[in-house]
Amino acid sequence: MALAQQASPPPILIVLDTTLVAPRTSTGAAPPESSLPLTFFDVFWLNLPPVKRVFFYHLADDADVPAILSNLRTSLSQALHAYYPLAGRLRLTPGTADCYEIYYQQGDGVTFTVAEYRDDVDVDELAVDQPREITRIAPLAPPLPKGGAVLALQATVMRRGVAIGMAVHHTACDGATSTRFLHTWAAASTGVVGPPPPVIDRTLIKDPTGLYDVFVKAMPTAGELDRVKTWEHRFLATFTLSKDDIQRVKDVVASEAARRGAPATRCSSLVATFGFMWSCHQRAKEAGSTGGDPTYLLFPVDHRSRMKPTVPGEYLGNCVGIATHAAPMDQLAAAGAGGLFVACTAVAAAIEEAVRGIGSPETIALWMHRVREAGVAGMWTVAGSPRFRVYELDFGFGRPAKVEIVSVARTGAMAVAEGRSSRGGIEVGISLPAAGMQRFQKCFQDTIDWLHQ
Repeated sequence: MALAQQASPPPILIVLDTTLVAPRTSTGAAPPESSLPLTFFDVFWLNLPPVKRVFFYHLADDADVPAILSNLRTSLSQALHAYYPLAGRLRLTPGTADCYEIYYQQGDGVTFTVAEYRDDVDVDELAVDQPREITRIAPLAPPLPKGGAVLALQATVMRRGVAIGMAVHHTACDGATSTRFLHTWAAASTGVVGPPPPVIDRTLIKDPTGLYDVFVKAMPTAGELDRVKTWEHRFLATFTLSKDDIQRVKDVVASEAARRGAPATRCSSLVATFGFMWSCHQRAKEAGSTGGDPTYLLFPVDHRSRMKPTVPGEYLGNCVGIATHAAPMDQLAAAGAGGLFVACTAVAAAIEEAVRGIGSPETIALWMHRVREAGVAGMWTVAGSPRFRVYELDFGFGRPAKVEIVSVARTGAMAVAEGRSSRGGIEVGISLPAAGMQRFQKCFQDTIDWLHQ
């Protein structure tokens, strides 16, 4: 069925209220003034657009919506007390030319917007896997206010549901931190015991060779990693690989390695998923995009447990590195075992190289070069992780019906999360124009059918 493109619609939301929610304990105490300097891990993301997520929830017919919204505000304030740097502002450190910090002072807070979806839209119209126009979903995540804000939140009421949207500046924290904050907020909303508090200590990130100076001079621009120039006419859809699908990919890759006499590939569930989607994505591109030239997959790898000395899992900030590897376009796009083998082998090699180089200043210093090299040749990036447990976020009215990273419509990345419908599955969000989405849907289904034949 063709995906219809419509003219630019009128605003789909009515903003009902916007408040500044400040960090507070249950007794009203506020955190002290503080300054959190950026590390080389943080400054890498300085020029990039915010990461935006939307969580769709069903509400009961008799739900007390005003009480729900009030509880979200109150619990947000409590969660921010532990994560108070997220209520601060990104700024150039006074008296310096290129040293940046997140500065918090009492009175700072996070913008919390309450909105209503127009035209009596039902939550089940939006919380689906099928392609939807991104313009129907993107406004559910708020913009970051001007002036250096690093976090903004929004609750949008619709028929039989509510959507909670978040925008976070990647310079403030990585996905592990931002989703841990959301779990803390959800726990405060329901009164259950939340995750351990964050570790707010930037001295844990050692930089004896001055990587910060290297990164701040060579950090990528928004144009280099913002892969999509006209995103408004794109669609967003979700594709799920079940545990059985993933195992079949692993089996195919192992059999193909044996047939070729090649070393066995360390094909984890994540490797199998990335490889499957990457091969389909390349095959779905228009004719002329599948020559023998290299194309790259680029994705984050959490370094906390691998740093020397190790960094606590609760560390607030960025502690992710870049994993990337190339594959020839034509081999990557091959249908059947060939394309899957090439893709999964490249993904596994990217992880091995990234892990092997952790803690090495020389290896880390090459990140910028590799990102630029991939950007010139052509690359696909990854956002999210199945480890973030986004489908366990319960604010008191059940788990999410659907979770989206809507910012992939702008970056062109694939959005990854644990599968919500089957244990051991992984779901991937893709944003493409109408024709590209139709090609991808066919490539995806053809490959699934081939795996099960």
